[in-house]
Amino acid sequence: MSKPEVFLTPGYGEKLHALLHYSQALKIGDRVEISGQGGWNDDLEIPVAIEAEIEQAFENVERTLSTAGASWKDVVHVNSYHVGGFPAVVNETITRLYRRYMPDRAPIWTQVGVEALGLPTMRIEIRVTAILT
Repeated sequence: MSKPEVFLTPGYGEKLHALLHYSQALKIGDRVEISGQGGWNDDLEIPVAIEAEIEQAFENVERTLSTAGASWKDVVHVNSYHVGGFPAVVNETITRLYRRYMPDRAPIWTQVGVEALGLPTMRIEIRVTAILT
């Protein structure tokens, strides 16, 4: 079995590691697992508009995957965690972004409504599994 490697996303990943002592990505063989990514910037600020928060979360997934040598094209499974329910704009935005980041294949996807996430203003968190091909 391959030895696990952990990765920190430059910027926010380094900040979260220092604050909360966790890694952003783990690679074992051809499998990459990432911690849930919020729609934060490197200063851990969250956009006001939910669409912008979701778009930033997708960009953060891409940044984190990249640190472990993966990309959205390798993603096979997505979990998304939502505060505030599922207004139409949430699924519309996520679906649009799936089509942009993964135009050739749709992932398996689980959505979960939650009471709160790691930062008080977060409304979405996205966690993925990728298989390197």
